Formats: sequence, C-alpha cells, structure tokens
Amino acid sequence: MSKLTVKTNGLSEKMKTQVTAGEHSFTIDEPESFGGTNQGPDPLSTLLGALASCENVIANFVAKEINFDLQGIEYEVTGELDLRGLMGDSSVRTYFEWVKIEAKLSTTESEDRIQELRELSDARCPIFQTLKAAGVNIVSNWTKA
Repeated sequence: MSKLTVKTNGLSEKMKTQVTAGEHSFTIDEPESFGGTNQGPDPLSTLLGALASCENVIANFVAKEINFDLQGIEYEVTGELDLRGLMGDSSVRTYFEWVKIEAKLSTTESEDRIQELRELSDARCPIFQTLKAAGVNIVSNWTKA
C-alpha cells in the first residue's frame, strides 16, 4: 500500500453540512450566533479534532514500532485565526495563525522517550504537516499524565 485516496461527500443546507465518509456520517454546522443551527461542531473545531485524532493514530503506529508503552493520550488542541480574513478582508489570511497541541500521555516511559514519540509522530502526521506547510505556527507539547 503506497497511496491512499480519501473521499468524503457533503450535502449542505445553509450553514449545515451532512458529511459522509465511507460507512460513517457526521454533521458540521455553525453555532446559531454565526448563522447555523448548532447541530454539530463548526469546521474549524472539526479540523482541530481531526488533528488530535490523526496525531493519536500516528502515535499508536509509532509506539508499536519503537516498543513504547502507550496506554492512552488526552489531547487539548487550541488554535487562533483572525476572523477578518474569512469575512472578506484580503489583507488577512483566512487560516489559523497558530495551533497548540497539549498532549498528556498515560505511560510508564521516560520524558526523553515521550519526546521521541512526539517528534516521530509530528513528523509523520499528515494533518500536522499540512498545517505546518501552510505556515501555521504549530506547537506540540507532550507530557506524562
């Protein structure tokens, strides 16, 4: 397996999109204060959630490869962007200025091993690397829970 094609379908009604990904479906919406119906998380929160999930998947792959005792990870992912960009101000970029990942690992491993896992996982996570390539200032802090 050398290539992976990822496909989703979306059916939208105003601010809400019903997304289908393979056998699964989920709703992405905006809060009422932003013109949505608040029937699901907003797109930006969904992206940050996807980042946490992607980091987790890669961390589990890497942990197995390097014989790392990974029992679980609790993530808090925060990002900030300037709303003027998405509201039409062409002088302001429309994507995150910065993203911060705080990961607390349940493990018996040392701090050095945790940082090894973080470095390898960040380097291999497609969503992390996509944000980094876009010029997002991305900080990843991993510590023992």
